[in-house]
Amino acid sequence: MKPILFIFAFTLCLACARDTKPSSATEKHYQLSGKVVSVNAKEQTAAIDAAAIPNFMEAMTMEYPIKSKAELESLHPGDRITATVDVSDDGSYSLSHIKLQSAAKK
Repeated sequence: MKPILFIFAFTLCLACARDTKPSSATEKHYQLSGKVVSVNAKEQTAAIDAAAIPNFMEAMTMEYPIKSKAELESLHPGDRITATVDVSDDGSYSLSHIKLQSAAKK
């Protein structure tokens, strides 16, 4: 009976030690440039009128979640920005690495 327990324990250890890829390893990243249309602090999103993103999507205005509260707070309607669109395998997306290209005219 002891060899069976050893085999079971060994198999369990192998299963637990299996090398898994972190979710960020499967994320795709695209460069975005566009104009901030609106900012929604409550939903932590910004509507961006973006130029076409090669190999990803045509030019359009859409809401983007922004994970970084500091980056979200730095945005104002009318700002021109560049950013990275981070897309996960499950289809979720967000903006990161937001850089101000020109501030909104006041």
